[in-house]
Amino acid sequence: MICWMNGELQRSEDLRISPFDHGFLYGVGFFETFRTYDGEIFLFDLHMSRLRKALMEYRIDMPYTDDAIRQAVHSLYVKNGNEDGYYRLNVSAGVHDIGLAPQEYQEPNVMIFQKALVLPPAHTEKEAVWLQTRRSEPESAQRHKSHQYANNVKARLELPSLQKLEGFFVTEEGIVAEGITSNIFWVKAGVLYTPSLETGILPGTTRAFVLELADGLGIVVREGLFLPKDLDSAEEVFITNAIQEIVPIRSAGNIEYLGNQGPVYQRLHNGYQQAVNRMKVSDQ
Repeated sequence: MICWMNGELQRSEDLRISPFDHGFLYGVGFFETFRTYDGEIFLFDLHMSRLRKALMEYRIDMPYTDDAIRQAVHSLYVKNGNEDGYYRLNVSAGVHDIGLAPQEYQEPNVMIFQKALVLPPAHTEKEAVWLQTRRSEPESAQRHKSHQYANNVKARLELPSLQKLEGFFVTEEGIVAEGITSNIFWVKAGVLYTPSLETGILPGTTRAFVLELADGLGIVVREGLFLPKDLDSAEEVFITNAIQEIVPIRSAGNIEYLGNQGPVYQRLHNGYQQAVNRMKVSDQ
């Protein structure tokens, strides 16, 4: 597989990074995952805005413009056979001495990896599992998509597979948070609910877009602090992320939901696909 690192295309087996990179030593690094459609990245501006906020907070210079990153993804798309894929943009702080000495990181390592999209058919349902692992507090006022991913890794170890299952986190206080790789939504009496960013969840790009879609469709949305029992009386539950889009949940424990037959899920899924199709047309 061809990858992109610091402005150059390289084979994956030739990539090298120093053990003195603070992304390795201290977890000082951030990433975004994109999905392409006919070679174009959906919600690209939202992804880059989120990434740049994290980099600014941790004083990591970003030597590439958004347009340069977009072009780099396109070059990988072409080099790897003009097939849509999963792309990870990774910004690692860069090489410094051992110790928390730098006032800023001026020479980060910037990498883009591509992975083949292996996705089930649209409307494929998953089951949810309430995790024993609690959602950790974010390192900042708002959670960033960072290298400090051990909490997610520990939760992942509770599940045999993420293909058919998603784990649902609660906070130390028992408040519904998010999935291992997703944001959570549910529907009761036509109202769409989702945990507030106050819980310390990742402000997902797809989450933000779904909230925008719901507003445009006239669906009432309530963000707040909720308990797992609030999902017991829900008619619909679904999760969102940039790669899998909107995924219906058919059950959580002994509680059954409408899954892919949920009317709100169907409306939002249709709206999402229409937005993707509009992007394809506008980029032709």
